[in-house]
Amino acid sequence: MLMEPASQSRILRAPQGDGEKLIEPPLPSLPEVVVQNRRQLAQIEYDVQGRSLADLSASARLALVERATAYTREYRDVPDRWRRSASTADVPFLLSGHQPQLFHPGVWYKNFVLGALGRRLNGVAVHLLIDSDLCRSASIRVPTGTLQQPRVEAVPYDQPTAEVPYEERGIRDFATLASFSVRVATLIRPLVREPLVESLWPLTLECNPEQSNLGLRLAQGRHALEATWHSETLELPQSAVCQLPEFAWFVAHVLAHLPRFWSAYNDALAAYRRSHRQRSRAHPVPDLAESDGWLEAPFWIWSADDPQRRPLLARQSGDEIVITDRQSRTIRLALSAERDATMAVEQLQDLSRRGIKIRTRALTTTLFARLVLSDLFLHGIGGAKYDQLTDQIAHKFFGFPLPEFAAVSATLRLPIARRHDERSDERSCIERLRELRFHPEQFIERNGPAAAEEFSRARDIIASKQHWIESGKTPENARSRHRAIAAANEALQPFVAHLRGQIERQCDEYQQRKRAEAILRSRDYAFCLYPRWHFEKLLRDLPNVDHISG
Repeated sequence: MLMEPASQSRILRAPQGDGEKLIEPPLPSLPEVVVQNRRQLAQIEYDVQGRSLADLSASARLALVERATAYTREYRDVPDRWRRSASTADVPFLLSGHQPQLFHPGVWYKNFVLGALGRRLNGVAVHLLIDSDLCRSASIRVPTGTLQQPRVEAVPYDQPTAEVPYEERGIRDFATLASFSVRVATLIRPLVREPLVESLWPLTLECNPEQSNLGLRLAQGRHALEATWHSETLELPQSAVCQLPEFAWFVAHVLAHLPRFWSAYNDALAAYRRSHRQRSRAHPVPDLAESDGWLEAPFWIWSADDPQRRPLLARQSGDEIVITDRQSRTIRLALSAERDATMAVEQLQDLSRRGIKIRTRALTTTLFARLVLSDLFLHGIGGAKYDQLTDQIAHKFFGFPLPEFAAVSATLRLPIARRHDERSDERSCIERLRELRFHPEQFIERNGPAAAEEFSRARDIIASKQHWIESGKTPENARSRHRAIAAANEALQPFVAHLRGQIERQCDEYQQRKRAEAILRSRDYAFCLYPRWHFEKLLRDLPNVDHISG
């Protein structure tokens, strides 16, 4: 009988107030969540093509900490406590992940929670750089202008190029990268002084000058900046995780049982769409496809000389599994549902050595991380929503729930002086325009700008309207009554045209200020636009993690 999934449906919303944070489950309970997750994983007996899940996990975690330590040492100091060589069995592993880009402060806050929790539990805290995703842009949005008339400009940190995975995105124009900080600071200075980009960018340019990958260059500078807060985490590109032998074993297991995984994936996706009333077949992710006996697997495949990522498809052929990108590659693996994966793993690793890359897609990234690599995975809000789908896929395929994850986010507004809240003024303006339309008689004054003759004509129209209002509504007169009242309202509009113009100008001013406010108060600007002192509003409570009972 299948065990119930650990994570039930959660309703997660981004915090709205400036400096507000979301940690769910709450921060004080996370150490106990880790304990429960470790206990749950220890009780699972599951065969992964001839290898126990426990053995696969222990081996993968040891490799993870070794490679993450070596990678992080390339550009910043690694604390002594990371220098482990013994078994990792008694050490909690805490993971998070994001694309290597200049994300907003709410995403960055997650990295500091990861480091604080790792320090509290004396665990291994690793942030994965999800470089299998596409690099769609090499610029950030920067607000500039004045408080009254702000605008947003896109500022590039590299020249544009074709969309390729972050793993393949090199630096195209170093001059553009080098001048980025000056251009950003100049634009934003009328609104914000001392943005973090001014201290981030020397680290980005200097901490590992040999790094030619654009995303990793950005991530290493950001991670070096985190060290100035004594945040202790390791980082590692997801591409390096996908080169581990243990990952090849995981791939082989999914491919060996692909018909069952394919059904679990699509069934869970259909149930998710029904539950969330989503009609689009593309959301939250597309179904795995089937074509001429080929089943789509939840992986990408590409090579450095042809960096266009394509879906990986597979089908069983005797005691082998054939995989293909349906373009230029067809590969045979010595693998079946009943067969040990040793030979297939060797073949998959040989593909890696030849530059053929098999990488995780969104849901399998965290599926592998939560199943094999970690005792707790920290998601942002978007990842947390989608990983409830991953929970259902894993439940259907493996027959047991994945360890519970946590969701972490925050909202930070740029430190820009605000006007008073004008929403009530805007509502009043709209209501007055409505009153002018349907009750114009209330705004016509005897001693107003209208001449006596015009006022007399208006008084006659008002009297006619009042007559119809006071007349009882019957089925026989309903249409005539409605037309007469509407005609009276229309006839009175010239008498209130001047006032209408004044109110409409007020409405336009409110709308302009509303647009300005939306620009100034967006929560989605890159973290490097904020002053250090302002970002630290989000970090004030994290030292308390050392005093959590757990």
